[in-house]
Amino acid sequence: MMLVAVYGHTPYATTWEGQRVSTSPTALKRWIAGELTRLRERNGITRAEAAKAIHGSIQNIGHFEVGRRMPQPLELETLLRFYGAPDRVDFFLSLRDRSRKSTDWWIRFDSEDALPEYLKLFLGVETMADKIESWDTHLVPGLFQTRAYADAIIRGGAPKLRKKDRERRVELRMARQQEVLGSGRAPAVHAIISEASLRYLNGGREVQTEQLASLLEWNEQPNIEIRVLPFEEGLLAGVDGAFMLLTYPPEFDHELGTAYVENRIEVLYYEQPSAVAPFRAAFDELKVKALKSSDSNDLIKRALEEHA
Repeated sequence: MMLVAVYGHTPYATTWEGQRVSTSPTALKRWIAGELTRLRERNGITRAEAAKAIHGSIQNIGHFEVGRRMPQPLELETLLRFYGAPDRVDFFLSLRDRSRKSTDWWIRFDSEDALPEYLKLFLGVETMADKIESWDTHLVPGLFQTRAYADAIIRGGAPKLRKKDRERRVELRMARQQEVLGSGRAPAVHAIISEASLRYLNGGREVQTEQLASLLEWNEQPNIEIRVLPFEEGLLAGVDGAFMLLTYPPEFDHELGTAYVENRIEVLYYEQPSAVAPFRAAFDELKVKALKSSDSNDLIKRALEEHA
């Protein structure tokens, strides 16, 4: 298996349940903010009532719930007990402490050209997931892209980008691959790709051939499953665009997780169970239609021979 070089420290810490949990401050602060909102609303408590419980202001509660500011430890403990979740106090406090003592792995790429603001949140959420599921209609997923393939995709998507900025984006993609797949955390990754992803010559025959060979290597990893939806199945109704499903470790108690969708105009994060459920149903249908892993490998090998 070809793996890129390690960049910096691995942003994970072992929980008391033996799971690997991201210490990305961006992801953890956002999660704490979202959970405080969910717990308050689930119990029918207003921001004014929450503010009174901590002898603070409504504005402070608002800051907590959008992640603009973290509650102090006593404020956090008081809110959780007021929201009927005293059993979660130790866990939340440990996450708060972790978020304050760590740094995001992508910090050295933090420039507008290499790392758009929206991508920072995605990278944090992704590193927090213990299961990553994705559907791609015409490209090999970024997590499995070779350096040459990534360069071709980035060049095609932003042809006016300066060479040094393109190279920096490629380096970011390679670092992301290492952080998610090569850090020892080993999340379960289940990717379904359209057969079109195998056929398009992104970067030319040599680049595509190298990429397909790399896919076969990735598919040998015990925590990774790459399956292909063949042309004869057609595109399923309502499943025409790419998306990702990110599921968190059990101790986060986050039901269906997050659905992530990116297009030319915006990126969207769906986290309400009712919004995530259609994506989950679509992915389940794709799993039924896609080739099994061994048959997918056979199709990848045939495409590889045709391109060679």
